[in-house]
Amino acid sequence: MPRTWDPAGSAPGERGYAEATRVFNTAQPARPAYAVTARSVEEVRTAVRRAADKGLAVRTHATGHASGSGPDMGDALLVRTLIGGGVGVDARSRRARVPAGTTWGEVVDACAPHGLAAAHGSSPVVGVVGYLLRGGLSSYGRFRGVASNGLRAVELVTADGGTVRVDASTDPELLWALRGGGGGLGVVTAVEIDLFPLTEVVTGAAFWRPRDAERVLRAWREWLPGAPGTVTTSLRVMRLPDAPGVPRELRGGPVLCVDGTAVPDGSGQDAAAAAESLLGPLRAAARPLLDTWRAATPTEVPLSHMDPVDPLPLVNDHMLLRETGEEGAGLFLETALEDASAPVANLELRHLGGALSSPDVPGGAVDRFDAAHAYVAGGVVVRDPGEVSARLSDVRRRLSPWDTGRTAPTFAGSDGAPALSEETARRVAGVRRRTDPSGLFRGDAHPCCT
Repeated sequence: MPRTWDPAGSAPGERGYAEATRVFNTAQPARPAYAVTARSVEEVRTAVRRAADKGLAVRTHATGHASGSGPDMGDALLVRTLIGGGVGVDARSRRARVPAGTTWGEVVDACAPHGLAAAHGSSPVVGVVGYLLRGGLSSYGRFRGVASNGLRAVELVTADGGTVRVDASTDPELLWALRGGGGGLGVVTAVEIDLFPLTEVVTGAAFWRPRDAERVLRAWREWLPGAPGTVTTSLRVMRLPDAPGVPRELRGGPVLCVDGTAVPDGSGQDAAAAAESLLGPLRAAARPLLDTWRAATPTEVPLSHMDPVDPLPLVNDHMLLRETGEEGAGLFLETALEDASAPVANLELRHLGGALSSPDVPGGAVDRFDAAHAYVAGGVVVRDPGEVSARLSDVRRRLSPWDTGRTAPTFAGSDGAPALSEETARRVAGVRRRTDPSGLFRGDAHPCCT
């Protein structure tokens, strides 16, 4: 039986609405006036035209990881983009064409047979397009820089329902805005991204008891100033559930975790040597409860951070932090470990620097992060989301002396600090006015980038 499809979308309760509004964070459901799943460029074009005719705004998503980061959708048609065709890898040029709706796990799997990799994030189920429009903090970040710097071309449907392919030669200003500017410039239907040669990595995670956390934190911090740019790591305090699939020794109480990925530097140092510069001191500081760091292929990297792959009700928080020093690091650890029953699953410091702060070639609206760490935190809502929010607010208050006042758009919520400078935000807004004079996509721009 042929699939029926209404470009005007479905209303709540109608067939197709639930699929089109499905989100990863179930604590932040999408509730647009109408919603439609578009599986081709032509379907996107038709939906955009129909929305304009009906006086509706147009909002977009694919996996719904950022569902709670925008304004109310009560006056909008939500277009879920699931464009077919699959990932196309050009091994010769080291580029890939990726249709909207594709996840990073799919890209990694498509690139690996060619000995290539992409600057993907820490989860295999995050959508490629939304991640790149918000900059992207990669598992290879200190080696490759902000992920959107590798965005070479964008195919999108414009406010009049037309299609364009944007690159540095056709519209450099629009490409600049698309590289981290937070969206709201059209409905992206495909992107073309840079790849890089990679066949072997060292990746994984090691876990320690709370009693060993201070020594391990000290060893990690002593390693940071001379850390190779080929190693990207996070230090986290995690509370993992007593559930199947979670190693028994990690269940219940808090554990300290250092996870990450090391790659060869291209000039003689292999991934193992780079990783050992970190792992040697950490293992000497205290014996881990569990240690999964190992030589691996790039297909295993998206699993190292252990991000959840199934939808959950989540409350998250994020800040970019300046160097915390011993005082701030100690306060972070003390705060993260206190109250073993606290309703927060993850409190994390991601090490920045390297190519994340000094890219070889400037990219777009977000091309670097002028911070020492990205603080990322979140908890699963079990009873009352207010419990998680209150805990995260307390942590934020304690870390506020080191807050840069800026965010990485990939992690920012709807009420977070800005990601762009005032000058950059004005420049991006000017591009939006030029490409979308009627403001059809205005609500689709990430609040931290406006």
